[in-house]
Amino acid sequence: MKTGMSEQSDLKAVGEPIKIESIFVRHRNVLAVRGSFSDLFADYYVHLMDHKIKYEERLDTMLKNSLATLTLHLVARPWRETIAWTVNMRAPRINLFVTGGSLNEFITGRIFTEDVREPDRNLLYSQTLATAGAEARTSMIEVEGGCPTEWIEHYYEQSEQRPGKCFELPNEEFILFAAQPDYDQEWFDSLNEEKALTFLKDEETKVLETRKFRFHCGCSVDKILPALAGYKDKPEELFQGDAAIKVQCPRCAASYEITQEQYIEFNNRED
Repeated sequence: MKTGMSEQSDLKAVGEPIKIESIFVRHRNVLAVRGSFSDLFADYYVHLMDHKIKYEERLDTMLKNSLATLTLHLVARPWRETIAWTVNMRAPRINLFVTGGSLNEFITGRIFTEDVREPDRNLLYSQTLATAGAEARTSMIEVEGGCPTEWIEHYYEQSEQRPGKCFELPNEEFILFAAQPDYDQEWFDSLNEEKALTFLKDEETKVLETRKFRFHCGCSVDKILPALAGYKDKPEELFQGDAAIKVQCPRCAASYEITQEQYIEFNNRED
C-alpha cells in the first residue's frame, strides 16, 4: 500500500506546535531528545473527532506513542529528512503507519485494521527520504510486543547501529537517549525512568537546538484524486452506480467524499 512520504508545502496551523529539545549530555557523550506531547495529542484527538475515527484504547495508545517516538527520532536526525515507519503486526493484526519531517514541522499517522496481511513476526519497515525527488532508503527490522518505546530501541540497535533508549514519562512527556561516539556505556546502560526524570539536574547538559512539530497531514480531495487515476477510463467501476464515494487518506485516515462530477472535472483538467 502506498502511503506517500513527501512533505506537504501548504500545512495549515491546527494548534500551537510543541517544542522538542535536543540536549547534549556532557561527559557522557549522549544526545537526549525530549518533549511534552499534550498539545500534539490534543490535535490528534480533534482530527479523530472531525473524521469520526475511533480506535480501541490499546491501538490508540500504540499510535500516540509511535507519533511521539518518531518525532523524537526525527529531531535526532538531520533537518531535511522525511521518515515513514510502517509496523506490520501479528496480534493484533494491524498495520500501524506514522510519518513526519522537520522542514515542515509535521507528524501524522493512522492504523489499518482491514485486509492486513498476517506476518510470521512483527516487522517495522522504515523509509527515509533525505531530499525531494531522491530515492528513499529502506530498512526492515523485527520488533517484539506492542510498545513503540521498545521498538525504537530495537531500531537503534539494528538500523542506527548505536544504542538508544526511550521512556514515557509523566504528563505525556517522552525522552529519547541516543549514544554518540565514545559514549559512557556504564552510565547509558544504567538509564531508567528515574534517571530520565532527573538527568537535567544530575548531569552537565547543553541545549543544542529546538524544533517544532504539530499533528497534521495536509491531505485534501485534490491530493487524493490522483491516486484514483487507474479508474480514469472506467469510472463506472469506481462509483458502481453511486453519485459519490468516500475515500480515506492513506496517511491519516481522514475521509473525503468524491462525486462523479469532481472526478470527471479532475480528469478533464489532467487531459
